[in-house]
Amino acid sequence: MSDSPLSPSPYEVLGVRASVSHEELRRAYRRLLRETHPDTGGTAARFLEVQRAWELVGDPEDRARYDRGEDGFGAGVTDGGSGSTGFSATVHPTRSQSRGTTVRARSYGHPGGQARERYLSLMREWVGRGTELDDPYEPSLVRSAPREIRHLLAVALAEEATARAVTGLGMGFTIWNDVSVHPRSDAKLDHVVLGPAGLFAIRSADWGGEVKLSKGDVVGASIDHDDEPFHDLLRDSKTFSRQVGVRFTGLIIVVPDDALAVPYERIERGRLAGALLVRRSLLPLVLRNGADAAGRESVDRAFELRSRLQESIRFV
Repeated sequence: MSDSPLSPSPYEVLGVRASVSHEELRRAYRRLLRETHPDTGGTAARFLEVQRAWELVGDPEDRARYDRGEDGFGAGVTDGGSGSTGFSATVHPTRSQSRGTTVRARSYGHPGGQARERYLSLMREWVGRGTELDDPYEPSLVRSAPREIRHLLAVALAEEATARAVTGLGMGFTIWNDVSVHPRSDAKLDHVVLGPAGLFAIRSADWGGEVKLSKGDVVGASIDHDDEPFHDLLRDSKTFSRQVGVRFTGLIIVVPDDALAVPYERIERGRLAGALLVRRSLLPLVLRNGADAAGRESVDRAFELRSRLQESIRFV
């Protein structure tokens, strides 16, 4: 199980309520060990998932720590303040910062800002009006929230992680976050990234489970059958392109490393040919080199694009 807000809790993996007795918990674990073992028709992945769940809550002391939020999801999930995993809310460029001798990329907008705002609003509504909410990111509270609310936090964290990866690439890159697609639309592009390899439209995603490409789009057990993530990204990028007068080099959906069995997958045919589904750790390499090295932007062209984007981009 990953640290995603959408990951199932150990209790969900074991198929029991969080309030069950230790003996009931043990019985569920033993039953699932038999059912999920590869020798009895199960799979290695499911078998290991059950074992990992038991490691977190099988011992009464470990279970108490987990229930208090001291293990599993929650570490570092805060509201974008000092020392947090978030970025400060701003639509102004961050100052270039030095880490050693490396100059950071230009970064504009608030990565994950819209998703965090919606998360906080829905969390307060779900807890109830008039209820004091001291810490909306308290791990046990997050785990107990409906999936719709947890998904918003997962998206915010994913967008923040992508922005950190891009700003670490250096001064040759610029990233705009939470970009409005059109003044009369609520749609947005999570990130617009300009670098030597071209201009990219990026979606940061975390569906809380494994995903893959199938029939030209992203599929997975936790993705609704009627969802078409890449087709949605293509539609929104085209709307943005017409509005601003630029053309994207490529489309990328970036997911947590443990969500993709291979480093990346590429769509080979159709309108989305060349679009990439990429592990987060591989994203910097893709943005440095591009999907096609022959498409690298000249310095003059990149400067022209940056100026046009800077003048035209609006944030959600």
